[in-house]
Amino acid sequence: MAFSDRLVAAWYAPRLTPLTAALLPLSLLFRAVAAIRRWVYQAGIAQSASLAVPVVVVGSILAGGVGKTPLTRALAAALARAAWRPGIVSRGYGGSNVVPRVVTPGDDPAAVGDEPLLLAADAFPVWIGRDRVAAARALLAAHPECDVILADDGLQHYALRREFEIAVIDDARGFGNARMLPAGPLREPRSRLDRVDALVRLTTGEEPLPSGDSGRETAMTYEPLPWRNLTQEDAIADAAAWRAGVLHAVAGIGNPARFFVLVRRLGFDPVCHPFPDHYRYARADLVFPDATAILMTEKDAVKCAGFADTRCWYLPVRARIDPALVARVERTIRGRQAP
Repeated sequence: MAFSDRLVAAWYAPRLTPLTAALLPLSLLFRAVAAIRRWVYQAGIAQSASLAVPVVVVGSILAGGVGKTPLTRALAAALARAAWRPGIVSRGYGGSNVVPRVVTPGDDPAAVGDEPLLLAADAFPVWIGRDRVAAARALLAAHPECDVILADDGLQHYALRREFEIAVIDDARGFGNARMLPAGPLREPRSRLDRVDALVRLTTGEEPLPSGDSGRETAMTYEPLPWRNLTQEDAIADAAAWRAGVLHAVAGIGNPARFFVLVRRLGFDPVCHPFPDHYRYARADLVFPDATAILMTEKDAVKCAGFADTRCWYLPVRARIDPALVARVERTIRGRQAP
């Protein structure tokens, strides 16, 4: 097992492990640095940059995949239906993009990151960069029609002033051992959630949970869409043949078990192959001679398209979010005056 896999497993173990115990001193240091950085902006020593349009941040206090990008996609689509023209900024996995750049569907995921590629597939302007302020300004210069910026995974990027903060947590995993990085999965203490405008729980239920009058705490679920083939756009999935044959399911996301559970809920019994989040696939990873079909997530598909064969299929999912959340976001950004 790779070290990253061992570390994530230790984060979500029922009790403190020798590995996480050894990392506790670093966690204390990380906690102190995070607190100082946050205080520097709160005290006005460092200034957050304002944009000419309102900013909505989608992020998490948890490291790894918890549903931030699906929520960003769903929120962008909901705002577009309400006649807003959103643009999206992201860091891009690895943070190698020092100079802001646009993301297009044909880009190499190794260069721009898999999440930005998923965002770009929805036809909204997407720009990435280590400096989120610079990326947002570049996006607005290229697309002056945009009237709201969504910052994917931007909760800790305090240099960018925001009008609305949304934090996401995965109910299936919770907070793990509730330790700060690297001994646990927390980027910031749990108390940080008390200061966000909305807390969204990724659930496994069929319907979003009631949000209450305030709409501050709500839920989202994943709605599976029809299977799509990686090599033949018009191919139709033969579910009966899949159930009679041998299925292999691969997932390189924050919580692979969530995808495998979803596949089983759809009536399949796959051989499961979990990979680390942001895993860079090679052709050898998909060599399953007995496979009737190879199933994967949409996030995996953008990295496997170059060497996939006709047995490879991916399952798009759409995040279902509470309309009360969208209404609260709209009220906030509508009332924001340009600086």
